[in-house]
Amino acid sequence: MEHCAINVALYGERGRWAMTERPSGAVERSPDRLRIGPSALHWDGDSLVVQVREVTAPVPRPLRGEIRLRPAAAINGQGFVLDPAGRHRWTPIAPAARVEVALEKPALRWSGPAYFDTNDGDAPLEQDFIQWDWCRAPLPGGGAGVLYNVEPRDAAAHSLALRVQPSGEVEEFAPAPPPARLPPTRLWRMPRPFRAEAGAEPAVLRTLEDTPFYARSVVSTRMFGAPAQAVHESLSLDRFRAPWVQAMLPFRVPRARR
Repeated sequence: MEHCAINVALYGERGRWAMTERPSGAVERSPDRLRIGPSALHWDGDSLVVQVREVTAPVPRPLRGEIRLRPAAAINGQGFVLDPAGRHRWTPIAPAARVEVALEKPALRWSGPAYFDTNDGDAPLEQDFIQWDWCRAPLPGGGAGVLYNVEPRDAAAHSLALRVQPSGEVEEFAPAPPPARLPPTRLWRMPRPFRAEAGAEPAVLRTLEDTPFYARSVVSTRMFGAPAQAVHESLSLDRFRAPWVQAMLPFRVPRARR
């Protein structure tokens, strides 16, 4: 509770980044509302509504507006344990959704496919994991596909392959697709572990985040037999806990008193 933040990443020509840590006194919680500093999220019975009132870093600029996420089907309550000890969990709450974005600063509006999940745990990620990667893609006819691959420190690596039907039903497939090659990022040479169906030739269409320990990319691939354009993330916890990376974090994640 002493390290809470709203993280907003906006890409493109007017891209902006905000993630300001705030103490417990700046946080209010109820069953259908969460406020962290000047920004807040609430569930109105139909949508998750996010009111963004942030200042970007490292260059301070306003980032304001409203994001409305509408689940395409019933909300999923099925969670998945990510480590043998059961200390880390992941729940794809609305793996198939729609989003409406109305920003005031910068002045931008759009709508499109969306995704909503949650991770929670009882220990720092870097304590229990070496790395993980994840990708999600909307599928033809509705629904979505999700691949999740984790490498725990004290256990064998394992993978999840999920297909979300338009109805919201989540199906788990085994085995997961085999490993495939993607190039590392250009600046920080972050590895991008990936999995793809046999015969597929995945390709990076765009790199959205290229940081010392984390990469986010748009990837062309095949998923469950269909062409797909996926958002892919890779996270290196060994890099994250390195002292030189920890020393850089305050430049992107400043600390507020309230």
